[in-house]
Amino acid sequence: MKNHIVFKWVFLLLLSFTSTLQASSFDDFFTAIKRNDVPGLRQLAQRGFDLNTRNEAGDPALVLAIRDGSSAVANYLADEKSVNIEARTAKDESALMMAALKGDLNLARRLIARQAEVNKTGWTPLHYAATHPGNASADMVRLMLEHHAYIDAESPNGTTPLMMAAQYGQPGVVQLLLDEGADPLIKNQKGLTAIDFAQRAGRAASAEKISAVVRARQPKGKW
Repeated sequence: MKNHIVFKWVFLLLLSFTSTLQASSFDDFFTAIKRNDVPGLRQLAQRGFDLNTRNEAGDPALVLAIRDGSSAVANYLADEKSVNIEARTAKDESALMMAALKGDLNLARRLIARQAEVNKTGWTPLHYAATHPGNASADMVRLMLEHHAYIDAESPNGTTPLMMAAQYGQPGVVQLLLDEGADPLIKNQKGLTAIDFAQRAGRAASAEKISAVVRARQPKGKW
């Protein structure tokens, strides 16, 4: 009976120590991501910590690193074969979508090389690439199209990449999508076209580019 009590006490002590260690590792893991601390992550991985661990909100570590701008950590995780690069957030955002939104072209290439889904259902990496307002947006859109991204992909509410570019992106990206065959006449579930998106956002240059394509498609009258 005495030995049984001692064994139970030792077991509970070890269980408590293990739980404390796991909690500490969890905190260390997400602190390392925020600090862009690759050596810290490597140490945790060597101790057996799962690099696919999600934070309290359910966000995968890789997506979180990209979102927080921890580029060294993001690249480290993207290169680790044990990391699931298609792990999604509660909003169905993937690592490739986040890299496209941030305009991180090199990371996007690495993820695609690891077979990241370019044509996932719902919101796609091309939607996010078209949204980026920076100078890398055109190259990011080209990268997605080179890997067979569907140019008129519709989000759950019917929004296309052209609509996103019209409201948030660069006029050059709007022109690129139009040149590559994006349909300017598609309407979303609210009945809005890409021209409507551009006009509502006060983006006259983008609205004119789209309007020019629409006019060019109209049949010529006979005089």
